[in-house]
Amino acid sequence: MRLKIIGAAGEVTGSSYLLECGASRVLVDCGIFQGKDDERKNREMFPFSSVSLNAVLLTHAHMDHSGRIPLLVKEGFKGKVWATLPTLELVKVLWYDSAHLMKEEADWLTKKNSRKGLAPVEPIYTRDDVDDAIKMLSAASYDDKLPVAPGISVRFRDAGHILGSAILEVWLEEEGKQVKVVFSGDLGPQQTVMERNPAIITSADYVIMESTYGDRLHKTNAESRDEFRDVLTTALKDKAKVLIPSFVVDRAQRILYELALLKDEGILAGNVPIFFDSPMGVKATEIYKKHMNLLSSEIQQYVSQGKDPFAPGKLKYVSSVEESQAINDVGNAVVVAGSGMANGGRIVHHLKHGIWNPKNHVVFVGYQAQGTLGRRIVEGEKNLRIAGEDVSVKANIHTINGFSAHADRDDLLAWAGNFSTAPLFLITHGEPKSSLAFSETLASAGMKGVVPVAGQEIELEPNGAGKAVHIAEQPVVLKREEVSTLLAEILLLASGLQNRSVPVQEDGILSLLKSSKVLLETANEKMNERLRAE
Repeated sequence: MRLKIIGAAGEVTGSSYLLECGASRVLVDCGIFQGKDDERKNREMFPFSSVSLNAVLLTHAHMDHSGRIPLLVKEGFKGKVWATLPTLELVKVLWYDSAHLMKEEADWLTKKNSRKGLAPVEPIYTRDDVDDAIKMLSAASYDDKLPVAPGISVRFRDAGHILGSAILEVWLEEEGKQVKVVFSGDLGPQQTVMERNPAIITSADYVIMESTYGDRLHKTNAESRDEFRDVLTTALKDKAKVLIPSFVVDRAQRILYELALLKDEGILAGNVPIFFDSPMGVKATEIYKKHMNLLSSEIQQYVSQGKDPFAPGKLKYVSSVEESQAINDVGNAVVVAGSGMANGGRIVHHLKHGIWNPKNHVVFVGYQAQGTLGRRIVEGEKNLRIAGEDVSVKANIHTINGFSAHADRDDLLAWAGNFSTAPLFLITHGEPKSSLAFSETLASAGMKGVVPVAGQEIELEPNGAGKAVHIAEQPVVLKREEVSTLLAEILLLASGLQNRSVPVQEDGILSLLKSSKVLLETANEKMNERLRAE
């Protein structure tokens, strides 16, 4: 029995894990990469044969978990894709939109290449591939144990992250041995607004656990709402425009609900238009309305009062490109548009036409991955190239992480603390700093946590006594992402040494550590020299 870490190691996108049990092979998630160098990563061949897979288990619909499944089918996968019913409905919307965007990008690159005499560019996958992938979808209910391959069973539990999101309890049985592996997926906070609380799991041998916010705390719901109210109040007083980049699944619905609350309070005047500029987001919202019974008690209480939580004030759905462009001429408005990291979608157009104005406000309400336009704005870059034009950033920039559908450090720790079987926690789905910090947090709480790297394999044994084997490549030139992976491995080794009780002066260990320190100092100096030269 083996587990291979394929993606979401040292980063928060590209989530994917391979489980092997006897002759059975099951993939957990198959997400796209977002951010720096994402096009190359998404076109890379899978490190396994797609034909050899028995099934795919999908934790939730977000593209960084589901977005490469159509490519998997294109490359020959013939098994079932198991997920909850809301997830299956949401991925259909997301995949078709993704195929459309990929075609547009490929067409643009083909025109660019033709002027240089270069070959045309094909999209990563097409609508036809999405059609084929949808045929593989199979619905799983929460809390029922389901056999998905010989020797492998799974139970989907509510993760409280987005509609239909799931924690996976997976049982592997081979030659009389049983191992239980739990995949947290993306976990929601302990104090939720949109979804129900994450399910409590108490037993596992291994837990593959996300750490997106493993090194920080969110503000409380009350604090985040106060912050959002202050931004809206100031903007409305200035007759300004508020631009909100938003993930169209869950985050957009949360923002619409928060705007509805402000409308109820009288903060949001009835004459201020609210534009929901995302045809895909409108479809996702209809799916949310269809499954209102799976949402939180707060949302259901709001509905019981005869109110629509996703229809604030003068809400206008924007469909056509012409309607979207016409928003440029509106001075005082709230604009909610995808994508949440501003790395595509209609929000890019609105930022291009509004981020230069010092009266306007841009409110980021979700995680910004490295290399995305959103991350660069949040980190304070003042001159950016947006949609082919150089633009100065003069608008007021706000980040409200309290609206995140992700658990923060204390939420993650509380969920991990429910396990009574002392499992080994494999900390993934976070940038290195965040994952390592959360591993240390677990250690301080008396739990065992390690941070694996992409390509790492773990031989699974009962009671979490796994043996890790790293399959390393030998590149001639280290690429930037390979340097990051290598540094993560060094930090992992250092963390392991620090937690041991053997006196380091024995057997020349202290000398080796001192030599390692000198080598790292030398590497750091050379890196600084390279940066100064650039």
